[in-house]
Amino acid sequence: MTSSSITHEHTPTAEAAPSAVEQSVREAARAAKDAQPHLARLHRDSKDRVLLAMAEALVERTEEIVAANARDLEAADAAGIAPGLRDRLVLDPQRIIAIAAQLRDAASLPDPVGEVIRGSVLRNGLELRELRVPMGVIGMVYEARPNVTVDAAGLALKSGNAVVLRGGSAALHSNTALIAVLRSVLTAHDLPADLIVGIDEHGRAGVDALMRARGLVDVLIPRGGEGLIRRVVENSLVPVIETGTGNTHILVDASADLDQAVEIVTNAATQRMGVCNALETLLVHREIAAQALPRLAAPLTSAGVTLHADEPAAEILRATDAVVVPATEQDWHTEYLSPDLAVRVVEDLDAALEHIRAYSTGHTESILTRDLESQQRFLAEVDSAVVMANASTRFSDGGEFGFGAEIGISTQKLHARGPMGLVEMTTGKWIVVGQGHVRP
Repeated sequence: MTSSSITHEHTPTAEAAPSAVEQSVREAARAAKDAQPHLARLHRDSKDRVLLAMAEALVERTEEIVAANARDLEAADAAGIAPGLRDRLVLDPQRIIAIAAQLRDAASLPDPVGEVIRGSVLRNGLELRELRVPMGVIGMVYEARPNVTVDAAGLALKSGNAVVLRGGSAALHSNTALIAVLRSVLTAHDLPADLIVGIDEHGRAGVDALMRARGLVDVLIPRGGEGLIRRVVENSLVPVIETGTGNTHILVDASADLDQAVEIVTNAATQRMGVCNALETLLVHREIAAQALPRLAAPLTSAGVTLHADEPAAEILRATDAVVVPATEQDWHTEYLSPDLAVRVVEDLDAALEHIRAYSTGHTESILTRDLESQQRFLAEVDSAVVMANASTRFSDGGEFGFGAEIGISTQKLHARGPMGLVEMTTGKWIVVGQGHVRP
Protein backbone atom coordinates (compact mmCIF):
# COMPACT_ATOMS: atom_id res chain seq x y z
CA MET A 1 0.00 0.00 0.00
CA THR A 2 1.44 3.35 -1.00
CA SER A 3 1.87 6.23 1.38
CA SER A 4 -0.60 8.28 -0.65
CA SER A 5 -3.28 5.63 -0.23
CA ILE A 6 -2.62 5.44 3.49
CA THR A 7 -3.00 9.19 3.76
CA HIS A 8 -6.24 9.03 1.79
CA GLU A 9 -7.67 6.29 4.03
CA HIS A 10 -7.16 8.30 7.21
CA THR A 11 -8.29 11.66 5.89
CA PRO A 12 -11.83 12.39 7.15
CA THR A 13 -14.34 13.14 4.43
CA ALA A 14 -15.02 16.86 4.32
CA GLU A 15 -18.61 17.77 5.06
CA ALA A 16 -20.38 20.03 2.63
CA ALA A 17 -20.76 23.59 3.85
CA PRO A 18 -24.28 24.28 5.11
CA SER A 19 -26.51 26.07 2.65
CA ALA A 20 -27.81 29.56 3.27
CA VAL A 21 -31.23 28.09 4.14
CA GLU A 22 -29.67 25.62 6.57
CA GLN A 23 -27.75 28.40 8.28
CA SER A 24 -30.81 30.66 8.47
CA VAL A 25 -33.07 27.96 9.93
CA ARG A 26 -30.44 26.94 12.48
CA GLU A 27 -29.99 30.57 13.49
CA ALA A 28 -33.75 30.91 13.94
CA ALA A 29 -33.88 27.74 16.02
CA ARG A 30 -30.90 28.86 18.10
CA ALA A 31 -32.55 32.23 18.72
CA ALA A 32 -35.69 30.41 19.91
CA LYS A 33 -33.59 28.16 22.15
CA ASP A 34 -31.83 31.18 23.67
CA ALA A 35 -35.17 32.93 24.23
CA GLN A 36 -36.97 30.01 25.86
CA PRO A 37 -35.41 30.29 29.36
CA HIS A 38 -37.12 33.69 29.75
CA LEU A 39 -40.43 31.83 29.96
CA ALA A 40 -39.13 29.58 32.73
CA ARG A 41 -38.96 32.62 34.98
CA LEU A 42 -42.52 33.76 34.25
CA HIS A 43 -45.39 33.21 36.66
CA ARG A 44 -48.69 32.05 35.23
CA ASP A 45 -50.23 35.51 35.66
CA SER A 46 -47.56 37.04 33.42
CA LYS A 47 -48.04 34.44 30.70
CA ASP A 48 -51.80 34.86 30.81
CA ARG A 49 -51.49 38.64 30.45
CA VAL A 50 -49.43 38.13 27.31
CA LEU A 51 -51.97 35.69 25.87
CA LEU A 52 -54.84 38.09 26.53
CA ALA A 53 -52.86 40.92 24.95
CA MET A 54 -52.21 38.75 21.90
CA ALA A 55 -55.93 38.04 21.56
CA GLU A 56 -56.70 41.74 21.75
CA ALA A 57 -54.00 42.63 19.24
CA LEU A 58 -55.25 40.08 16.70
CA VAL A 59 -58.75 41.54 16.81
CA GLU A 60 -57.45 45.11 16.64
CA ARG A 61 -55.35 44.30 13.57
CA THR A 62 -58.03 42.23 11.80
CA GLU A 63 -58.02 44.44 8.71
CA GLU A 64 -54.29 43.99 8.24
CA ILE A 65 -54.52 40.20 8.72
CA VAL A 66 -57.48 39.81 6.36
CA ALA A 67 -55.66 41.83 3.69
CA ALA A 68 -52.63 39.53 3.96
CA ASN A 69 -54.90 36.49 3.80
CA ALA A 70 -56.56 37.87 0.65
CA ARG A 71 -53.18 37.68 -1.12
CA ASP A 72 -52.89 34.00 -0.18
CA LEU A 73 -56.46 33.29 -1.29
CA GLU A 74 -55.85 34.98 -4.62
CA ALA A 75 -52.81 32.80 -5.22
CA ALA A 76 -54.68 29.70 -4.06
CA ASP A 77 -57.56 30.35 -6.44
CA ALA A 78 -55.14 30.87 -9.31
CA ALA A 79 -53.49 27.55 -8.46
CA GLY A 80 -56.85 25.74 -8.26
CA ILE A 81 -56.50 24.68 -4.63
CA ALA A 82 -58.99 22.04 -3.44
CA PRO A 83 -62.11 23.46 -1.73
CA GLY A 84 -61.34 21.75 1.58
CA LEU A 85 -57.84 23.20 1.73
CA ARG A 86 -59.11 26.62 0.69
CA ASP A 87 -61.62 26.56 3.53
CA ARG A 88 -58.80 25.95 5.99
CA LEU A 89 -56.85 28.84 4.52
CA VAL A 90 -59.56 31.48 4.92
CA LEU A 91 -59.22 34.17 7.61
CA ASP A 92 -62.22 36.47 7.94
CA PRO A 93 -63.19 38.69 10.90
CA GLN A 94 -65.32 35.93 12.44
CA ARG A 95 -62.49 33.41 12.30
CA ILE A 96 -60.03 35.89 13.77
CA ILE A 97 -62.44 36.47 16.65
CA ALA A 98 -62.62 32.69 17.13
CA ILE A 99 -58.82 32.36 17.02
CA ALA A 100 -58.49 35.14 19.61
CA ALA A 101 -61.04 33.33 21.77
CA GLN A 102 -58.81 30.24 21.72
CA LEU A 103 -55.99 32.32 23.20
CA ARG A 104 -58.33 33.59 25.92
CA ASP A 105 -59.36 30.01 26.63
CA ALA A 106 -55.71 29.00 26.97
CA ALA A 107 -55.17 31.88 29.40
CA SER A 108 -58.02 30.60 31.57
CA LEU A 109 -56.56 27.10 31.90
CA PRO A 110 -54.27 25.93 34.71
CA ASP A 111 -50.56 26.22 33.98
CA PRO A 112 -49.13 22.70 33.76
CA VAL A 113 -45.54 23.85 34.36
CA GLY A 114 -44.37 22.96 37.85
CA GLU A 115 -47.18 20.50 38.53
CA VAL A 116 -46.02 17.57 40.68
CA ILE A 117 -46.69 14.40 38.70
CA ARG A 118 -45.60 12.08 41.50
CA GLY A 119 -43.22 12.05 44.39
CA SER A 120 -42.08 10.21 47.48
CA VAL A 121 -39.57 10.15 50.30
CA LEU A 122 -37.29 7.13 50.20
CA ARG A 123 -36.46 5.13 53.29
CA ASN A 124 -33.11 6.86 53.44
CA GLY A 125 -34.77 10.28 53.58
CA LEU A 126 -34.02 11.26 49.96
CA GLU A 127 -36.87 13.39 48.58
CA LEU A 128 -38.06 12.71 45.01
CA ARG A 129 -40.48 14.72 42.92
CA GLU A 130 -41.30 14.52 39.23
CA LEU A 131 -42.40 17.90 37.86
CA ARG A 132 -43.92 18.96 34.57
CA VAL A 133 -41.49 21.15 32.65
CA PRO A 134 -41.48 22.64 29.13
CA MET A 135 -40.04 20.60 26.29
CA GLY A 136 -37.98 23.61 25.21
CA VAL A 137 -38.25 24.42 21.50
CA ILE A 138 -41.14 22.96 19.53
CA GLY A 139 -41.01 22.89 15.74
CA MET A 140 -44.32 22.91 13.87
CA VAL A 141 -44.69 21.94 10.21
CA TYR A 142 -48.21 22.40 8.81
CA GLU A 143 -50.08 23.32 5.64
CA ALA A 144 -52.52 26.11 4.72
CA ARG A 145 -53.83 26.48 8.28
CA PRO A 146 -53.08 29.96 9.57
CA ASN A 147 -55.16 29.32 12.71
CA VAL A 148 -52.51 26.77 13.71
CA THR A 149 -49.96 29.58 13.76
CA VAL A 150 -51.79 31.25 16.62
CA ASP A 151 -52.86 28.04 18.39
CA ALA A 152 -49.32 26.68 18.38
CA ALA A 153 -47.76 29.95 19.52
CA GLY A 154 -50.30 30.44 22.31
CA LEU A 155 -50.09 26.91 23.64
CA ALA A 156 -46.30 26.98 23.44
CA LEU A 157 -46.13 30.20 25.42
CA LYS A 158 -48.53 28.99 28.13
CA SER A 159 -46.59 25.73 28.51
CA GLY A 160 -43.23 27.53 28.64
CA ASN A 161 -41.95 26.59 25.18
CA ALA A 162 -40.52 28.57 22.30
CA VAL A 163 -41.83 27.63 18.87
CA VAL A 164 -40.45 27.55 15.31
CA LEU A 165 -43.27 27.65 12.77
CA ARG A 166 -43.29 26.50 9.16
CA GLY A 167 -46.83 26.95 7.89
CA GLY A 168 -46.39 26.43 4.16
CA SER A 169 -46.20 28.64 1.10
CA ALA A 170 -49.99 28.68 0.61
CA ALA A 171 -50.38 30.71 3.83
CA LEU A 172 -47.14 32.70 3.61
CA HIS A 173 -48.66 36.19 3.82
CA SER A 174 -51.25 35.20 6.43
CA ASN A 175 -48.67 33.56 8.69
CA THR A 176 -46.24 36.43 8.28
CA ALA A 177 -48.91 38.92 9.39
CA LEU A 178 -50.02 36.77 12.34
CA ILE A 179 -46.48 36.17 13.57
CA ALA A 180 -45.71 39.88 13.31
CA VAL A 181 -48.68 40.67 15.57
CA LEU A 182 -47.71 38.03 18.13
CA ARG A 183 -44.05 39.06 18.19
CA SER A 184 -45.00 42.70 18.69
CA VAL A 185 -46.95 41.74 21.81
CA LEU A 186 -43.97 39.80 23.17
CA THR A 187 -41.73 42.82 22.68
CA ALA A 188 -44.28 45.11 24.34
CA HIS A 189 -44.16 42.85 27.40
CA ASP A 190 -40.34 42.84 27.55
CA LEU A 191 -40.07 39.29 26.28
CA PRO A 192 -37.83 38.10 23.42
CA ALA A 193 -39.65 38.21 20.10
CA ASP A 194 -37.78 35.03 19.14
CA LEU A 195 -40.02 32.97 21.40
CA ILE A 196 -42.09 32.78 18.20
CA VAL A 197 -40.14 32.35 14.96
CA GLY A 198 -41.43 31.74 11.43
CA ILE A 199 -39.42 30.16 8.62
CA ASP A 200 -42.02 30.05 5.83
CA GLU A 201 -39.85 32.07 3.45
CA HIS A 202 -37.47 29.10 3.09
CA GLY A 203 -40.05 26.76 1.52
CA ARG A 204 -39.49 23.01 1.43
CA ALA A 205 -35.78 23.47 2.02
CA GLY A 206 -36.70 25.06 5.34
CA VAL A 207 -38.56 21.91 6.37
CA ASP A 208 -35.50 19.81 5.53
CA ALA A 209 -33.29 22.10 7.59
CA LEU A 210 -35.72 22.04 10.51
CA MET A 211 -35.73 18.23 10.46
CA ARG A 212 -31.95 18.31 10.81
CA ALA A 213 -31.88 20.84 13.67
CA ARG A 214 -31.38 18.20 16.36
CA GLY A 215 -30.00 19.79 19.51
CA LEU A 216 -31.69 23.11 18.74
CA VAL A 217 -35.27 21.85 18.30
CA ASP A 218 -36.48 19.42 20.96
CA VAL A 219 -39.54 17.99 19.22
CA LEU A 220 -41.10 18.33 15.78
CA ILE A 221 -44.87 18.09 15.20
CA PRO A 222 -46.13 17.72 11.61
CA ARG A 223 -49.78 18.59 11.00
CA GLY A 224 -51.28 18.21 7.57
CA GLY A 225 -51.77 15.71 4.79
CA GLU A 226 -50.49 12.16 4.67
CA GLY A 227 -47.53 13.06 2.44
CA LEU A 228 -46.28 15.79 4.73
CA ILE A 229 -46.60 13.67 7.86
CA ARG A 230 -44.87 10.67 6.28
CA ARG A 231 -42.03 12.85 5.01
CA VAL A 232 -41.33 14.26 8.45
CA VAL A 233 -41.71 10.94 10.29
CA GLU A 234 -39.42 9.11 7.90
CA ASN A 235 -36.70 11.76 7.53
CA SER A 236 -36.48 13.83 10.72
CA LEU A 237 -33.45 13.63 12.96
CA VAL A 238 -35.44 15.61 15.55
CA PRO A 239 -37.85 13.50 17.67
CA VAL A 240 -41.36 13.59 16.18
CA ILE A 241 -44.83 13.48 17.70
CA GLU A 242 -46.87 12.06 14.85
CA THR A 243 -50.26 13.53 14.11
CA GLY A 244 -52.42 11.58 11.70
CA THR A 245 -54.82 11.92 8.84
CA GLY A 246 -58.47 11.54 9.74
CA ASN A 247 -60.07 8.64 7.88
CA THR A 248 -62.87 8.67 10.45
CA HIS A 249 -65.81 6.27 10.70
CA ILE A 250 -69.34 6.26 12.07
CA LEU A 251 -71.22 2.99 12.51
CA VAL A 252 -75.02 3.22 12.48
CA ASP A 253 -75.81 0.10 14.49
CA ALA A 254 -79.00 -1.95 14.19
CA SER A 255 -80.46 -0.37 17.32
CA ALA A 256 -79.55 3.25 16.48
CA ASP A 257 -82.05 6.05 17.06
CA LEU A 258 -82.50 7.15 13.45
CA ASP A 259 -83.55 10.69 14.32
CA GLN A 260 -80.29 11.08 16.23
CA ALA A 261 -78.33 9.28 13.53
CA VAL A 262 -79.49 11.64 10.79
CA GLU A 263 -78.50 14.66 12.85
CA ILE A 264 -75.14 13.24 13.94
CA VAL A 265 -74.08 11.94 10.51
CA THR A 266 -75.08 15.18 8.80
CA ASN A 267 -73.13 17.21 11.34
CA ALA A 268 -70.05 14.98 11.13
CA ALA A 269 -70.02 14.92 7.32
CA THR A 270 -71.08 18.45 6.36
CA GLN A 271 -70.58 21.00 9.17
CA ARG A 272 -67.00 21.52 7.95
CA MET A 273 -65.63 19.15 5.35
CA GLY A 274 -61.98 20.17 5.13
CA VAL A 275 -60.95 19.15 8.66
CA CYS A 276 -59.46 15.96 10.03
CA ASN A 277 -62.41 15.11 12.30
CA ALA A 278 -65.00 15.28 9.51
CA LEU A 279 -66.69 11.98 8.70
CA GLU A 280 -65.16 10.08 5.77
CA THR A 281 -66.72 6.59 5.95
CA LEU A 282 -70.27 5.69 6.99
CA LEU A 283 -70.94 2.08 7.99
CA VAL A 284 -74.57 0.96 8.28
CA HIS A 285 -75.74 -2.30 9.87
CA ARG A 286 -77.49 -4.57 7.35
CA GLU A 287 -80.60 -4.92 9.52
CA ILE A 288 -81.32 -1.20 9.46
CA ALA A 289 -79.83 -0.24 6.08
CA ALA A 290 -83.03 -0.18 4.01
CA GLN A 291 -84.69 2.11 6.54
CA ALA A 292 -81.67 4.20 7.48
CA LEU A 293 -79.86 4.94 4.21
CA PRO A 294 -82.63 6.95 2.48
CA ARG A 295 -83.08 9.10 5.58
CA LEU A 296 -79.34 9.59 6.01
CA ALA A 297 -78.85 10.38 2.32
CA ALA A 298 -81.43 13.17 2.08
CA PRO A 299 -79.59 15.90 4.04
CA LEU A 300 -76.22 14.75 2.67
CA THR A 301 -77.54 15.14 -0.88
CA SER A 302 -78.91 18.58 -0.05
CA ALA A 303 -75.41 19.52 1.11
CA GLY A 304 -73.92 18.39 -2.21
CA VAL A 305 -72.26 15.23 -0.92
CA THR A 306 -71.39 12.45 -3.38
CA LEU A 307 -71.83 8.97 -1.90
CA HIS A 308 -69.19 6.38 -2.82
CA ALA A 309 -71.30 3.33 -2.03
CA ASP A 310 -70.70 -0.39 -2.07
CA GLU A 311 -73.23 -2.44 -4.06
CA PRO A 312 -75.69 -3.20 -1.20
CA ALA A 313 -75.77 0.48 -0.23
CA ALA A 314 -75.99 1.64 -3.86
CA GLU A 315 -78.95 -0.67 -4.52
CA ILE A 316 -80.90 1.03 -1.71
CA LEU A 317 -79.75 4.54 -2.64
CA ARG A 318 -80.73 4.26 -6.33
CA ALA A 319 -84.33 4.88 -5.28
CA THR A 320 -83.34 8.25 -3.77
CA ASP A 321 -82.09 11.53 -5.21
CA ALA A 322 -78.58 10.86 -3.88
CA VAL A 323 -75.57 11.23 -6.16
CA VAL A 324 -74.05 7.75 -6.00
CA VAL A 325 -70.86 6.38 -7.52
CA PRO A 326 -69.50 2.85 -7.06
CA ALA A 327 -67.05 2.54 -4.18
CA THR A 328 -63.59 1.20 -4.95
CA GLU A 329 -61.00 -0.23 -2.61
CA GLN A 330 -59.28 3.16 -2.57
CA ASP A 331 -62.40 4.84 -1.19
CA TRP A 332 -62.09 2.92 2.09
CA HIS A 333 -58.58 4.36 2.50
CA THR A 334 -59.37 7.96 1.52
CA GLU A 335 -59.52 11.08 3.65
CA TYR A 336 -61.58 13.15 1.19
CA LEU A 337 -61.65 16.58 2.90
CA SER A 338 -64.35 17.34 0.32
CA PRO A 339 -68.10 16.77 -0.29
CA ASP A 340 -67.60 13.01 -0.61
CA LEU A 341 -68.48 10.15 1.72
CA ALA A 342 -67.74 6.43 1.50
CA VAL A 343 -70.76 4.27 2.44
CA ARG A 344 -70.77 0.57 3.24
CA VAL A 345 -73.39 -1.86 4.51
CA VAL A 346 -71.88 -4.22 7.09
CA GLU A 347 -73.27 -7.56 8.14
CA ASP A 348 -72.90 -6.97 11.88
CA LEU A 349 -70.77 -5.33 14.56
CA ASP A 350 -67.92 -7.77 13.97
CA ALA A 351 -67.80 -6.82 10.29
CA ALA A 352 -67.78 -3.12 11.21
CA LEU A 353 -64.92 -3.63 13.66
CA GLU A 354 -62.99 -5.58 11.03
CA HIS A 355 -63.48 -2.77 8.48
CA ILE A 356 -62.28 -0.12 10.95
CA ARG A 357 -59.22 -2.20 11.89
CA ALA A 358 -58.36 -2.55 8.20
CA TYR A 359 -58.83 1.04 7.07
CA SER A 360 -58.81 3.47 10.00
CA THR A 361 -55.94 5.89 10.44
CA GLY A 362 -56.43 5.68 14.21
CA HIS A 363 -57.94 9.15 14.53
CA THR A 364 -61.64 9.06 15.56
CA GLU A 365 -64.49 6.56 15.27
CA SER A 366 -68.06 6.64 16.61
CA ILE A 367 -70.92 4.17 17.06
CA LEU A 368 -74.58 5.17 17.05
CA THR A 369 -76.48 2.61 19.07
CA ARG A 370 -78.97 2.01 21.87
CA ASP A 371 -77.49 -1.38 22.68
CA LEU A 372 -75.20 -1.12 25.70
CA GLU A 373 -73.30 -4.31 24.89
CA SER A 374 -72.53 -3.12 21.34
CA GLN A 375 -71.47 0.27 22.68
CA GLN A 376 -69.13 -1.27 25.24
CA ARG A 377 -67.58 -3.61 22.66
CA PHE A 378 -67.02 -0.77 20.20
CA LEU A 379 -65.45 1.51 22.82
CA ALA A 380 -63.20 -1.28 24.07
CA GLU A 381 -62.14 -2.87 20.78
CA VAL A 382 -61.62 0.09 18.47
CA ASP A 383 -57.97 1.12 18.75
CA SER A 384 -58.12 4.80 17.79
CA ALA A 385 -57.03 7.92 19.62
CA VAL A 386 -60.66 8.99 20.16
CA VAL A 387 -63.57 6.53 20.28
CA MET A 388 -67.13 7.79 20.73
CA ALA A 389 -70.69 6.60 21.21
CA ASN A 390 -73.74 8.53 20.01
CA ALA A 391 -71.76 11.67 19.19
CA SER A 392 -70.41 13.43 16.12
CA THR A 393 -66.75 12.94 15.24
CA ARG A 394 -66.53 16.75 15.02
CA PHE A 395 -66.13 16.80 18.81
CA SER A 396 -62.66 15.24 18.45
CA ASP A 397 -60.91 18.53 19.04
CA GLY A 398 -58.75 20.10 21.74
CA GLY A 399 -60.97 23.16 22.05
CA GLU A 400 -64.10 21.03 22.39
CA PHE A 401 -62.33 18.87 24.98
CA GLY A 402 -61.60 21.99 27.04
CA PHE A 403 -57.87 22.03 26.32
CA GLY A 404 -57.83 25.63 25.06
CA ALA A 405 -57.20 24.76 21.40
CA GLU A 406 -54.81 22.03 20.32
CA ILE A 407 -51.48 21.72 18.63
CA GLY A 408 -52.66 18.64 16.75
CA ILE A 409 -54.30 15.24 17.21
CA SER A 410 -51.74 12.55 17.82
CA THR A 411 -52.42 9.09 16.42
CA GLN A 412 -49.26 7.58 17.87
CA LYS A 413 -49.06 5.85 21.25
CA LEU A 414 -45.96 7.40 22.83
CA HIS A 415 -46.20 10.37 25.25
CA ALA A 416 -49.32 11.93 23.71
CA ARG A 417 -52.41 10.50 22.02
CA GLY A 418 -55.51 12.28 20.80
CA PRO A 419 -55.97 16.07 20.95
CA MET A 420 -52.76 17.62 22.29
CA GLY A 421 -53.11 20.57 24.61
CA LEU A 422 -50.93 22.16 27.26
CA VAL A 423 -50.08 19.02 29.22
CA GLU A 424 -48.92 17.22 26.08
CA MET A 425 -46.44 20.04 25.41
CA THR A 426 -44.58 19.32 28.63
CA THR A 427 -42.26 16.58 29.75
CA GLY A 428 -41.04 15.44 33.15
CA LYS A 429 -38.04 16.35 35.25
CA TRP A 430 -36.96 14.63 38.45
CA ILE A 431 -36.04 16.80 41.42
CA VAL A 432 -33.94 15.03 44.04
CA VAL A 433 -33.19 16.68 47.39
CA GLY A 434 -30.83 15.10 49.87
CA GLN A 435 -29.00 15.98 53.04
CA GLY A 436 -25.49 14.84 52.27
CA HIS A 437 -26.67 11.51 50.90
CA VAL A 438 -24.14 9.13 49.31
CA ARG A 439 -24.95 5.79 47.77
CA PRO A 440 -23.54 2.89 49.79
